[in-house]
Amino acid sequence: MHLIEPYYNWRDHYISSEDPRSPFFEREYSEFSYSQVLYNHYIHPQWDDFGSTTLFLKIIYCDYEEGFCVIEIMGEWNDCLYNDIMTLKREIIEPLMMEGVSKFILIGENVLTFHCSDECYYEEWFEEVEDQDGWVALVNFNDHVLRDMMEANIDSYFVTGGRLNDFGWRPLTPSQVFGAVSEYIEKRLGPVV
Repeated sequence: MHLIEPYYNWRDHYISSEDPRSPFFEREYSEFSYSQVLYNHYIHPQWDDFGSTTLFLKIIYCDYEEGFCVIEIMGEWNDCLYNDIMTLKREIIEPLMMEGVSKFILIGENVLTFHCSDECYYEEWFEEVEDQDGWVALVNFNDHVLRDMMEANIDSYFVTGGRLNDFGWRPLTPSQVFGAVSEYIEKRLGPVV
């Protein structure tokens, strides 16, 4: 687990700890001291703790002018025991939305499992971004995680599937990723009105 680190090749474009509008502004990181754990496994110190005991994230890019951000997620998404969606919504999503972000690209390659409780925070998030012509896209989530989301009936609050399930985003710039995801969403859902 400690070898899985957040994507760092966009650091020339954006660093959340240097962004005064980011929830992680002025956060300090150690490159050598591993203190955060996921169960009894240490995780890379570059992951951000946002109040969940099993889910960590990294805002790897945010563009307030275009109103989008890319968030990489790692760990166990557990709404049953820890209400991770409430914590994510209150601590990360709402501060970003107050800054004008309405389009969220969540990269879930390192989300290991998902456990749902209820859908109220998903519904709230969906309605808020929809009111701002936004969306929440899930990129590269594992099949079993997407299946669990579908069984919990929360998949309707996200844009998933097709190209988003196997999207080679790493060689692209943040703007190219946003452009490709936006284009896919428009083709799939039609223009957001």
